[in-house]
Amino acid sequence: MDDLRDLYQTVILDHNKAPRNFGSLEDHDRSANGHNPLCGDKLTLELKLDADERVTDLRFNGMGCAISTASASLMTEFARGKTKDEILATKERFHEMLTGNPNEESDTDDLGKLAVFGGVREFPARVKCATLSWHTMEAALADGESMATTE
Repeated sequence: MDDLRDLYQTVILDHNKAPRNFGSLEDHDRSANGHNPLCGDKLTLELKLDADERVTDLRFNGMGCAISTASASLMTEFARGKTKDEILATKERFHEMLTGNPNEESDTDDLGKLAVFGGVREFPARVKCATLSWHTMEAALADGESMATTE
């Protein structure tokens, strides 16, 4: 289990140091700002949807802790090419994984790389850091221009 935990930490640190899809997307049709008042994480998510509500491109920008930045990076990798419904269903699964009983093993097979955040459930104060980008994604998909918060 320690080897797996080390691998997960390596993935999170890599996505924090070199976040994927970081920057602005000039030709976006949806965006939202997110804020985690608990630790000060802030991000902006911009995305482009096609006629089938599938994400064709997306970027995030902002500043936050390692978990927040890595979560946004991995979320954007996951979301590219997915439909609105697929993203929202995965958001729910991701949240369930983070808020489940830390003494019980969670089924994360369907989450792919997002499973690296499974250890966050042992640190309840960090759940908001890991979910900020997902709340922001949900806000962007809901109406195209809004604000999300973890409160």
